[in-house]
Order: sequence, then C-alpha cells, then structure tokens
Amino acid sequence: MPEEWVLRIDAVLGRLPRCRQEAAWTGTRWRVGGATVAHVFGGEDQVFRITFRGEPDEVAAFEHMGDPYFRSGWGGNVIGMVLDEEAGIDWEELAELLTDSYCLQAPTHLAQQVERPAVDGT
Repeated sequence: MPEEWVLRIDAVLGRLPRCRQEAAWTGTRWRVGGATVAHVFGGEDQVFRITFRGEPDEVAAFEHMGDPYFRSGWGGNVIGMVLDEEAGIDWEELAELLTDSYCLQAPTHLAQQVERPAVDGT
C-alpha cells in the first residue's frame, strides 16, 4: 500500500474522536472502539482496495454504480472501493465517505462531535 495513501486516509480519520489506525490482518485499518471504520489493503495483485461502512441504501447504490465501487463479501453495510491512481482517486469524496463511515460506527456521543455537511446543502 502506498504510504502516501495511508497518510491521506489517516489525515481524515485520525482527526476524529478516538479513531485509531492499526495494523490489520492485511493492510491497515482504522477503528473506533472495537468497530472498524475503514480498512485499506491489497497490492499483491497490483490492485488496492478500501472498505468502509454505509447505510443499507447506500451500499446498494454504490454496488450498482460499478467501478470503482464494489460490495464486499462480508457485512451488510460494507462498501468497497478500488483505489486506482491512474483512473484518479477523488480524495474529497472518499473523505466524506470515510467520515460517514465513522459516524455509523462510532458511539452516538462521539459521532455527534463530528461536523458534517447538511444533507440538503444548507
């Protein structure tokens, strides 16, 4: 995994209350308490991936969007995304998705501390 990518992801997640980076069984993951917020891994097949959490309707929507998104084989609320530098990585969108993932996984009192854009844009 390119170290620059891990640092960019950590810049988003590491600023959130009690969200910590740690080595995973493969790759790197970020957790709040015992809940995984995001997991970045891959490279052995020259493909890098990140998984994170989403609302059930978002999971279905991203799955149907196709590349670079995929549905993982585990967990009903897991969204996957292939990280492809050549195709371009929308780091701003990924930051929003990771923040949403954190808010879904964190205890309510921590999630409420996170500033998020309003759904209607106001």
